[in-house]
Amino acid sequence: MENESHRRIFIGDVHGHYDGLMTLLAAIAPGDQDRVYFLGDLIDRGPKSAQVVEFVKESPYTCILGNHEQLLLDSFPNSQPAMSPLQAWLYSGGYATVASYGDDGIPIDHLDWMRSLPTHLDLGDVWLAHAGVHPKFPIEEQTPHDYCWIRDEFHSIPQPYFDNKLIIVGHTITFTLPGVSPGEIAQGNGWLDIDTGAYHPKSGWLTGLDLTNRMIYQVNVFQDTQRVLPLDEAVTRIEPSQVLARRKVFGSR
Repeated sequence: MENESHRRIFIGDVHGHYDGLMTLLAAIAPGDQDRVYFLGDLIDRGPKSAQVVEFVKESPYTCILGNHEQLLLDSFPNSQPAMSPLQAWLYSGGYATVASYGDDGIPIDHLDWMRSLPTHLDLGDVWLAHAGVHPKFPIEEQTPHDYCWIRDEFHSIPQPYFDNKLIIVGHTITFTLPGVSPGEIAQGNGWLDIDTGAYHPKSGWLTGLDLTNRMIYQVNVFQDTQRVLPLDEAVTRIEPSQVLARRKVFGSR
């Protein structure tokens, strides 16, 4: 377990909301000894993806790969556009990212930085992945696709994947899970989901988790409001049966 003389802070999916991110970090006020981790999906859908990437890239903070970064990288193998993946990325929110970079396009150093991002991080008592892990496979058999894209198979896990690690993820907007209201954190068996849907008009909440002090910091990017509350007051528990029942009705999303 890491030395707890510092705070460990985790930031959910930013999706291009640079101004909201700056407000959130000002509220959290990380110190020099604090450690800040971004859970991926810095880009797409919001208005300032280029600024978010530049900020995180040049910061002392750590970031893992999200599925939206992977979509972008698939669109530019060898830094050249590939039309079919490019169309899929643009359809998934990439138009906003392209617009944020302007006429000069996405710089090579931003693409190279995204390629360097890990798909997961082991912090001892905490495991970070953008989307989760596949519950049927051991860690050595997990794939980048699992880490970046998995949803219901992970959220319906009947028991914790790790005996001694909490998995913290983003990727799935929490209010899309059964019984969770916009802005709430979702908790399952051995996992926390802190993607509260910053870009989504139903939510607008961008979330930071201070796990050391078990506090939630949130900024609403549409309403220009903030709130701070204990993690225990922000969490809604998800039962595997609820997710499985939803899959029977809607199928795996």
